[in-house]
Amino acid sequence: MISADRPETRLATRLAFLAAGFGIASWAPLVPFAKQRLGADDGQLGLLLLCLGVGSVIAMPLTGVLSARFGSKPVIIVGGLGLALILPLLSLANSPWTLGLALLAFGAALGSLDVAMNVHAVEVERVANRPLMSGFHALFSVGGFAGATLMTLLLSLHLSAFASSLLCSVLLVLATVTAWPRLLRATHAEEGPLFVMPRGMVLVLAGLAAITFLAEGAILDWSALLITDKALASKAQGGLGYTLFASAMTVGRLSGDAITARIGDRAALTWGGMLTIFGFMMLLLMPVPFIAMAGFLFIGLGASNVVPVLFRQAGAQRVMPAPLAVAAITTTGYAGILLGPAGVGFVARGMGLPVAFGLLAILLCAVPACARLATPRSA
Repeated sequence: MISADRPETRLATRLAFLAAGFGIASWAPLVPFAKQRLGADDGQLGLLLLCLGVGSVIAMPLTGVLSARFGSKPVIIVGGLGLALILPLLSLANSPWTLGLALLAFGAALGSLDVAMNVHAVEVERVANRPLMSGFHALFSVGGFAGATLMTLLLSLHLSAFASSLLCSVLLVLATVTAWPRLLRATHAEEGPLFVMPRGMVLVLAGLAAITFLAEGAILDWSALLITDKALASKAQGGLGYTLFASAMTVGRLSGDAITARIGDRAALTWGGMLTIFGFMMLLLMPVPFIAMAGFLFIGLGASNVVPVLFRQAGAQRVMPAPLAVAAITTTGYAGILLGPAGVGFVARGMGLPVAFGLLAILLCAVPACARLATPRSA
């Protein structure tokens, strides 16, 4: 029987997060090839890309149920191998229907892996009795960077989209197979009712996750337009804001476990939320471009450990089974990523993009305001 408090178990958990980030990022460079192959316009492509998120959101609640009944190990394995199997198909789909179905399946595999790996991480961290969640989430960011970089490199070497995706799939299989024997056989075995409506503290955690993911999605989709509209950078440098944000988030998560162990979850939420809000204020109010751009660093650092703390608290609460709580938080988080950018666009259309980002800062005030409520067992 594999112990949760062993280096190989932590390695397996890190490999699961790495594979999830690597898998989704490997798809991103293939999008222009898919658009060209199908002859789709931007509107049609947008609808097709929505299938990925829909597949994830549909699969996540079911994954919570399966993880509660059978443990997270089989779901992690199926999810990781599913990503590896479907990724090459995304490079071959030659009609809107086949690509939509492939993206739906790819999203379901990603969503299943996302929930199961967080359930597994909660148990590993609980047994270790020290913060590990931020480091696990940092590996997702590292995997995303590695996947996007490798796929871009392979395509730049004039390999076909299929050959490039096949090579990335091989790496996904290797990561999953390496993790397989080192994963816990079962993290939870719930014999009670498996379908439990989120309530109480879980609703608070899910709401804070949705707000945080909403802000992250807005930075991803709208930051380039914001900084060019405000003349903080040229169009060619429009991606600099997200680069600063993502880099700061990765650094924050790599150091987050040590920081959280020292100050506690409640302080991590309080100060993380305040630092994020301060970053938005810098971005929106500072007239000097390089100082305003530094706001992205504060946003990334501040937000980096909010979600890992929320997942840890989901595992510690006793209102509902931990796997279902983790699934609820992951699902609402994805809903924030999916719906948030559209909401930002709706507000920006009527009142301007700076106002929309200002409203995000106001929403983020809920994080420090609800820190005590979200961490009832923390100092």
